[in-house]
Amino acid sequence: MGTVLALSLSTPAHAEAAAVPDGNVTFEVIAANGSGCAPGTATVIADSDKTGFRIRYHDFVAEAGGSADPTDRRKNCQVGVLVTVPAGWTFAVAEADYRGRARLYSGATALQRTNYYWQGSSVNNNNDETFAGPLNGFWATKDVAPVLVYAPCTEQRVLNVNTELRVDPGTSSGRSSMSMRSSEGDVDTLFNFSWIRC
Repeated sequence: MGTVLALSLSTPAHAEAAAVPDGNVTFEVIAANGSGCAPGTATVIADSDKTGFRIRYHDFVAEAGGSADPTDRRKNCQVGVLVTVPAGWTFAVAEADYRGRARLYSGATALQRTNYYWQGSSVNNNNDETFAGPLNGFWATKDVAPVLVYAPCTEQRVLNVNTELRVDPGTSSGRSSMSMRSSEGDVDTLFNFSWIRC
């Protein structure tokens, strides 16, 4: 039957999806690396209704200006999530919601960039969001997949999520920051699924 991945390239993101499957859906972080996430500092939490999962980062922050180290102005974290689903089902990421905190002085700017893709696939979803100071508080962005890219049926694949935070002090003199640390409140990345039968 070929892979569902090939079929999915023409599937609109808002096509009607099947019901959520019976059986267990499990998630496991098999790799997390980058300047923004030392091993053990990124965790995955499954939604109880099987509609998606969340990634929580424990020490993911970029800083620039003031006394910040120049190497801290750009941080990235790549997380590999192994997803196991019941036989006869597969899914695609339909939406992704990103939440964090920012403290940007007037004249400073920041960037949040995320792309995610199935291991071995050349198709990926990219999302760039920019922010400008003054800004002090929570931020939230949303990425709706233009095309649903389903994991191949009968194959276990890793979903790679690569996130970058970048701060540019610009004309400001203060120490600006952009973060996705779970210790700062309701901060995480939420991936929402679209399920189909194989």
